Amino acid sequence: MSKITLKDYPLYVNKPEQIRTLTGKSLDEITIEAILKGDLTEDDVRLSPQTLELQAQVAEASGRWFVANNFRRAAELCLVPDDKVMAIYDALRPNRCTFEEMEAMASDLEENYNAKLNAALIREAAEAYRQRGFLNKDDE
Repeated sequence: MSKITLKDYPLYVNKPEQIRTLTGKSLDEITIEAILKGDLTEDDVRLSPQTLELQAQVAEASGRWFVANNFRRAAELCLVPDDKVMAIYDALRPNRCTFEEMEAMASDLEENYNAKLNAALIREAAEAYRQRGFLNKDDE
């Protein structure tokens, strides 16, 4: 896969051969006919980490480093089960978790899903919550 530049955007027009779903399907395999025939599963239309990395490269090429980082964190989460992602989302609300629970979430993401960017973000949030008093009262 070659490095993506700003001239490659939009990817579905200029680099469609590089876009794949989570199950490896290409864009030309995602059709109304395939949907109607029941040939596609939910995972067949989900983004892949590789496609999100391409989007991150487009964002970098346009100088949008924060957006690129968000795409890379999203790419890591593609392989994390939806129920776990939603549980983490809920747990990251202020006063929901202790510092230790947030560290455990970060460690789980890092060790079981190789989601190092997300783990770092949760650890950063845990420290910020600690400083601002946003941790669960059980942590005092």
